[in-house]
Amino acid sequence: MNNSSLPRRSVLRTMALAVAVAGTATPALAATAFAAEPQTYALTIRHLDRTGRPTGTYETTVTGISGAGADEVVQPYDASGTVTVRLPKGRYLLNSSLSSGDASGGTDWIVQPRLDLDRDTTVTVDARTTAPVDVRPPDRSARFLHSAMVVEVRHQGAERLVNLISSTANLRVAHLGPAAEAGSVKQWFDAYWTSASADYGLGYIVTGARALTGLIRHPSAKDLATMKVLGAALPGTAGTGFVSLQPSTGLTVGVSWSLTTPGTATYLVTPERGAWDITYMAPRISGAEPNRYLAEGVVVRAGGTTTHVFDNAVFGPGLTDRPGVVRDGDRIALDVPMLMDGGGHVPSSPPYASASTTLHRNGVLVGTRTDAPGRADFTVPPGQATYRLTSTVKRTGAPGTATRVTAVWTFDSGTTTGPAPVPVSAVRFSPALSPTGTAPADALFRVPVTVQGAAADGNVRSLAVSVSVDDGSSWTRVPVERDAVIVHNPGAGTGVSLRAELTDTGGRTLTQTVVDAYRTE
Repeated sequence: MNNSSLPRRSVLRTMALAVAVAGTATPALAATAFAAEPQTYALTIRHLDRTGRPTGTYETTVTGISGAGADEVVQPYDASGTVTVRLPKGRYLLNSSLSSGDASGGTDWIVQPRLDLDRDTTVTVDARTTAPVDVRPPDRSARFLHSAMVVEVRHQGAERLVNLISSTANLRVAHLGPAAEAGSVKQWFDAYWTSASADYGLGYIVTGARALTGLIRHPSAKDLATMKVLGAALPGTAGTGFVSLQPSTGLTVGVSWSLTTPGTATYLVTPERGAWDITYMAPRISGAEPNRYLAEGVVVRAGGTTTHVFDNAVFGPGLTDRPGVVRDGDRIALDVPMLMDGGGHVPSSPPYASASTTLHRNGVLVGTRTDAPGRADFTVPPGQATYRLTSTVKRTGAPGTATRVTAVWTFDSGTTTGPAPVPVSAVRFSPALSPTGTAPADALFRVPVTVQGAAADGNVRSLAVSVSVDDGSSWTRVPVERDAVIVHNPGAGTGVSLRAELTDTGGRTLTQTVVDAYRTE
């Protein structure tokens, strides 16, 4: 922060007020300008260090919440430790961080969530009032990385946030001033530690009428949830990926590490913080865009283990919480991830060689698009008709990389008065594969089958699954029993292809093919 610029802003505002006051001696326009200027009060802030002496090593921010000063944000500074700023009447949030001058001494963070400025007021920010934030994992060998503490204050429909990010474990905090309204102050703290075997994400949320004065949490191993992130390495994709973890809710920081694939990152986290978000960046492929996967809102429980496998087979079509096909008037748009990974994660930029989507209306070609896989937009003639929508993506690579994926949907659709989802389905194959996308050769192998979309929840009229071991030249039907098929895997090094043919109870159909869904080893 460039403190030298801060007093100048305060001085400029004071000068503007002086001009308005001087203008009261002149009639009409100047008097009107003065009347529009809000009444202000002097806010004097004294800063004391841990010895009780005035200190100039501080950063203070005063943020307006309500009243005439609701939009004010000032950072007054004076090297003497005492600074005065004039502000309009209103409710404010004050926070001040005081530094001891060296890294080992840490930081004192003092927050006043309720500062009602209705008269000239003096506030003393005193580092001697703080208490330690002592949050640490059960592993004494773990090394502290960084932390973030955030205070959220709500008042009269307004919300204001202040935060402090720390690179040392030596943090002390305190509440200042009167209590705010019950439940109007929400504060959370997230700290990250690392050890030889795992990383720790320790987060806690406290809600009340006051900011925290100290925080002590020493969770045991049984209090924590285990999150495992496995980065796969299919043929030709081994390299270095990146894993990031952070809480799903609230402004905060996370932790990010490189991951040599195939490999696993292990995190121990606090369920009290709520759900967690995982971001996985797959190893960079030359000439391709970085490919990112997200797993958001991962729910954890103490003593439990959650595993997410990224960038592994079987790749194929999948539906998300967005409609896969939408009719808007006389436009039909497709948005179906064609290369969702085996864990159900949507890739941001999946590598592929070519992609095309074709739409037929009553057997007549409407058009073909060659944009991103599973994405296309068509304008169609008005009225009711039967459509066949075909989307294909081709990739280069060894067996197990889903070298060709095709989905063919049929459905009836008519002109709509606005955006309306068109019911379509997808079939997911989710066998337990190795981190390199392989299954045991010459063995019976169970492949779970899951129906998504219009045909889910008992709306399947018929479902047939077929297997090919010759790149889709010939197919063998296998029965679907208990939501799975049993595949007799061929010899080592062979690609196994999977096909699903589905009809839902509304008569809509899907034929979905994944050539080289996985390989044997």
